[in-house]
Amino acid sequence: MPRPITLFTGQWADLPFEEVCRLASEWGYDGLEIACWGDHFEVDKALSDETYIPRKRAQLEKYGLSVYAISNHLVGQAVCDNPIDERHKGILPARIWGDGEPEGVRQRAAAEMADTARAAAKLGVNVVVGFTGSPIWHFVAMFPPVPQSMIDAGYEEFARRWHPILDVYDEVGVRFAHEVHPSEIAYDYHTTRRTLDALGNRPAFGLNWDPSHMVWQGCDPVNFILDFAERIYHVDCKDTKVRMGDGRRGILSSHLPWADLRRGWDFVSTGHGDVPWEDCFRALNSIGYDGPISIEWEDAGMDRLVGAPQALEFVRGLLFDPPTASFDAAFSSD
Repeated sequence: MPRPITLFTGQWADLPFEEVCRLASEWGYDGLEIACWGDHFEVDKALSDETYIPRKRAQLEKYGLSVYAISNHLVGQAVCDNPIDERHKGILPARIWGDGEPEGVRQRAAAEMADTARAAAKLGVNVVVGFTGSPIWHFVAMFPPVPQSMIDAGYEEFARRWHPILDVYDEVGVRFAHEVHPSEIAYDYHTTRRTLDALGNRPAFGLNWDPSHMVWQGCDPVNFILDFAERIYHVDCKDTKVRMGDGRRGILSSHLPWADLRRGWDFVSTGHGDVPWEDCFRALNSIGYDGPISIEWEDAGMDRLVGAPQALEFVRGLLFDPPTASFDAAFSSD
């Protein structure tokens, strides 16, 4: 059976959930990766109102859509971020932000991420995708010089804050798929390895593979799949175009707006960037990944109502199944 292709609703949260369901269905998507913001999926209501999840299920069924994962990037970001400031106020529910006192925000965010696992289990999905935040991302420039003890302490703090959350994931049979991404505790190859080690490699914590953030950092998304094969719990498809070469543009983006061409990179329409998509899908086949392929639309230079169906067509064209028989067997005389 072909792997389902889903649409991540995070970039569509300005639209009512019903409208996103209608659009995704008309374009031919198999399902949704539902974001826990806007009116798309509200964790507190899912746990307090017995009619909430049946109503969500009814909306999905009305449009012939399935759900394989929910995503709570925004609240997850606040679990162990440092600093906590007005940026977080802009993305968090008021009940999580509260009075804005940083440690209170972190603790409420942690409780919400645990509740997200409980809500996912009630919805009938076993993967929550999201961010973790990071107590050490602000050290990424490494100047003034950062002693190793501060980096070590950051990973220890991350583990201390996330272990109790993951205990709940274990209790309800849900796994967390961390999106490896700049500004997170794991943002490239080596930080991903260090993050998994910090948690004792517990199975509740895995990875959401999104190649876009790897390519613009100069990391190989194909070897990432192969090396972290057992930890790929979910897949997001988003492309990146690197536009360096004129001596002015760099990967740190120069504080320029999202779609400004003076940046050294940008997210682009799936299939027109620098991600080696065929090699990536071959690698996913080789590790036996059979979960959903979720399209995350972030091309600020293209109308999403045009781009999202184009991305679906592109991914569907590459979503070939693994071979049913080995090549060697075809030439065997036995």
